[in-house]
Amino acid sequence: MDEDSRYEAVRSRDGRFDGEFFFAVETTGIYCRPSCPAVTPKRRNVRFFATAAAAQGSGFRACRRCRPDAVPGSAEWNVRADVVGRAMRLIGDGVVDREGVTGLAARLGYSARQVQRQLTGELGAGPVALARAQRAHTARVLVQTTELPITEIAFASGFASVRQFNDTIRDVYASTPSELREAAPRAGRRAAAPTAGIPLRLAHRGPYQAGAVFDQLADEAVDGVEEVSGERGRRTYRRTLRLPHGTGIVSVGERPGVARSASGAHPGGWLDARLHLTDPRDLTTAVGRLRRLFDLDADPYAVDERLADDERLAPLVAARPGLRSPGAADPEELAVRALVGRAEAERLVRRYGKALDAPCGSLTRLFPEPGVLAEAEPDGTLGALTAALADGAVRLDPGADRDEAEAALLAVPGMDAGTVAVIRTRALGDPDVAPPGPDVPDSWRPWRSYALQHLRAGELD
Repeated sequence: MDEDSRYEAVRSRDGRFDGEFFFAVETTGIYCRPSCPAVTPKRRNVRFFATAAAAQGSGFRACRRCRPDAVPGSAEWNVRADVVGRAMRLIGDGVVDREGVTGLAARLGYSARQVQRQLTGELGAGPVALARAQRAHTARVLVQTTELPITEIAFASGFASVRQFNDTIRDVYASTPSELREAAPRAGRRAAAPTAGIPLRLAHRGPYQAGAVFDQLADEAVDGVEEVSGERGRRTYRRTLRLPHGTGIVSVGERPGVARSASGAHPGGWLDARLHLTDPRDLTTAVGRLRRLFDLDADPYAVDERLADDERLAPLVAARPGLRSPGAADPEELAVRALVGRAEAERLVRRYGKALDAPCGSLTRLFPEPGVLAEAEPDGTLGALTAALADGAVRLDPGADRDEAEAALLAVPGMDAGTVAVIRTRALGDPDVAPPGPDVPDSWRPWRSYALQHLRAGELD
């Protein structure tokens, strides 16, 4: 989009572009999402930014009406396999907070200076600024939805000091942390005490076929680690997570579809979630993994437009606009499950899964780590795969090079191309994967993973 097209999106308050770009108003010093309900500013006063971090770096603060920090992530980072795309996925997983820019660069195979140059040149913000914007959003969520002390929130959000935390919150939100807390509903904060978990709304753009996603998760659920409960249309998905600083139990609710507006546009929406974390520092990482699992940063408009041009897919797309391609909450776990199947995965959990210190209903264990499995069952393809995951010969983290990961997986003795395709689709979140065989035309690119989801859904009718 050029700037004139972006301004037209702002004039029409087009929610399709929320998260794809941001606009700022020079006369007010505020930046917003495209769908902000405020009066449309004059074109000469508007500046456009690729990221919220770039807007913040230019001195603009977040709008209090549209909360631009709560938009879905750009779908571009799901598609792109270059350094910038990989870096954005890693930053979203909290790598800069845990390992610094040096750790980010090492994972990407570049120098810190090269990563800084590429991100700043394309996005208007380097890795530190992008991570800072993410920390500010995490802090706002904790301030407004929990009763955690402000000092604890500062370090849980990834800030190095309380002073840095206070300065950032004032820069981004033009409020102190205490003022942000006072602005949140008191009843909501009481309900969100730490023992009750952290409530969140996981935003998505456009239509979202929640029923199909929850059906798939229910079919795949591994006892002890996952469960899906409730009646169709109102189900809840719950699972355990191993996180960098501790463990977590997360739940996500299925929401009925949102009707289209009078203009025919779909306003988007959210899934309600609640996170119980043993260490609040894991909030950013846990949210990022849920977003990948539920494919919440996808651009359903781009996917549906391309696939609807195909005669075979057109009726399927019309029946399920916004169908998603679920990812994985734990890529290494997904790789093992793709190889061995559900029944064998449940056996592995019962035998080797670490018991939770505080079980919650049927959720009692974490899925066993690759190193544990490699030592306990070293033989066969399972042993070869888990050993490769444990020693880093196969990398499936958000910043992994997808082609290199596929080649490494195919080099594992006994791995077949079909299983590798599933891992690339789910664990690596690749939107354009076709399984072996001639039945997937190139005209479905770059959304072949979604095309296959439509075909599977159509077969279940």
